[in-house]
Amino acid sequence: MAKRKIGASKAKTSYIKPLPAKGWAIIAAIFLLVSAVLWWRNSKDENQWEFISKFGIRLPLRYPIHGIDVSHHNAKINWDKLKNTRSDKVGIDFVYIKATEGATHLDRQFKRNWSEAKRVGMKRGAYHFYNPRVMSDRQVQNFIGQVRMEPGDLPPVLDLESHAGKPDDIIIKGIRNWLELIEAHYGIKPIIYVNEHYYKKYIAGNFDEYPLWLAGYSRTDVKDLAADAHVLFWQHSEKGWADGIRGFVDYNVFLHETGDWAVLGE
Repeated sequence: MAKRKIGASKAKTSYIKPLPAKGWAIIAAIFLLVSAVLWWRNSKDENQWEFISKFGIRLPLRYPIHGIDVSHHNAKINWDKLKNTRSDKVGIDFVYIKATEGATHLDRQFKRNWSEAKRVGMKRGAYHFYNPRVMSDRQVQNFIGQVRMEPGDLPPVLDLESHAGKPDDIIIKGIRNWLELIEAHYGIKPIIYVNEHYYKKYIAGNFDEYPLWLAGYSRTDVKDLAADAHVLFWQHSEKGWADGIRGFVDYNVFLHETGDWAVLGE
């Protein structure tokens, strides 16, 4: 086999040409821009939103206590499946159940839902849908005639979503009467459920001493909605899923620490 002749020419030298000062300035600017964007995203996401496939929505994982609210619109619920609904990061810790509406209406699933929630060991609460066209005294009697609270149950809730064309002062007077009579009967201050519009129109400045449950689906936070109010719950989605429930269900989060949660309703 013939040997290969080794050439005497020198190997070529390769090197990277240094960037001019302008090039380094561009790189530094890009680095600062990316850092600023990441900082802004982190500061805007202090609630730690994360999509949880088990529930089909994003949840603010900064808060440890999550729950749902249900009514006859959710049909017949499989409470054993619902109790065990959980991802690897979060579960359903409480449920608010519609009890009554107006002076005579009883939610047709309330009695079953109320007893089943107790049976499976889910922390429960009841709410009343307020009808401004009906005397508030009669609405109070409707609620207390149906809801028997027990130790550990969450405070009663007044769901305010309708004005029915009534003057503001009449609505405010009726709300106050319902809240005061309910508090006197159960010995606990009820919670007011409202969206941003109804909060500003009826609640702010009139019922600042009452805790709130705020609905806000398009927000990533509710601190700026009612900065001076005592907000307990935030209903952040109406498009969640849960085992044991057909169709969509509302999702809520408790905006305080687990220590506060442990004594809520006591």
